[in-house]
This record gives sequence, C-alpha cells and structure tokens, in this order.
Amino acid sequence: MSTEDDHSAPHIYVWDLPLRIMHWSLAASIVVAWLSAVVLDSLHRQAGYIAIALVALRIVWGFVGSDSSRLSRLKFLLPNAIRFLCRLMRGRTGGYVGLNPAGAVMLVASLSLTLISGISGWMQVTVRFFGVAWVQVLHTWSSYALLVLAGVHILGVVVVSVMQRQNLVVAMFTGKKRRKFPGRAYRPGKAPHSPKGA
Repeated sequence: MSTEDDHSAPHIYVWDLPLRIMHWSLAASIVVAWLSAVVLDSLHRQAGYIAIALVALRIVWGFVGSDSSRLSRLKFLLPNAIRFLCRLMRGRTGGYVGLNPAGAVMLVASLSLTLISGISGWMQVTVRFFGVAWVQVLHTWSSYALLVLAGVHILGVVVVSVMQRQNLVVAMFTGKKRRKFPGRAYRPGKAPHSPKGA
C-alpha cells in the first residue's frame, strides 16, 4: 500500500485493514465474553482467549503495521492527553489524522485491562489458582473496569464525531477519514497543521 498522499482527494486513508479487523474482532469478543459470563462458561472462556490473542496481535502490529498503527506514536500522544482534553472542553479537537491523545490513553488502558481480565480469567481455571480469592476479584473488577472504559470510549467517539462533523465509526469500517483541511498534503504519522483555534 502506498503511503503517498493525494492531497486533492476528499478523504485520507488512515486505518489499514488488519487493524480494523482486529479492532472490531476485539470488540466482538469482549461483548461475547460479557454476555456469556456464568451462562455459557465454555463460550466465555473461548471469547476470553480470543481477546488475549487479538491484543497480542495488536501489539505485534504496532511494530510492523502501517504508520497509524504504530505504537511508537504513543510517546508523542500520551504526554499531551490532559492538554488535549482541556482543549476539547473549549471545543477544539485539533487536526489529528489517526489517534488523538485521548484515544492513545484509551488504547493503552483498554489493551491493558483486556489482558488483565483475560489472563486472570484463565488463571481461575488452572489448578494452581482455582478458587484463589484475589484472582477472582482481579478478574471481576478488571472486567467491570473494561466495560466502563468501553462506555467512555463510545461516548468519546460520539462527542468527537459531532464536534468534527465526521462519522468516526464509519471511518473505522472503511479506513478513511474526511480530510479536515482540503488541499493540504498529509505526511503519515503527522497531524496536518491546523489554523489557529482549530
């Protein structure tokens, strides 16, 4: 896939296909795990194992995937999360092409909680940790925390979509985002320079 940006095009190709498949597959596995908890133990475990595998794949893809998938971008985004949220409350979303700083925090938190929930769930069915209280508590609370985080993520997507007048859910299906600043060249991994106040 070419990384050249045709800045005359109305859309920018941001999210590659493997990333989108992993994103929606992970979301689906978490939903299935939640709905099958206690009711269908076998399905619950399988969904949990799939979630762990998808997180592992996402981490690997963060080193070998396209520019917007790279985890190396987090070191630039994470330190600016609080500043971004302050600007967001003033109605300024910036010109981020891929993840914004809040999205970067959400990525780290969601992958971490998925691993904690999944691994602690696996530990519960092993001989060594079966019935161990702290493992059960860890699995329960990390799972609830992941559910809350998913709600915050959905809310954030809706808010930014409205503010930017861009459907970010559709963008995660198609991989394309509408160009915020028509006619401006896009370098992968860089947010286009926005006008003052954007």
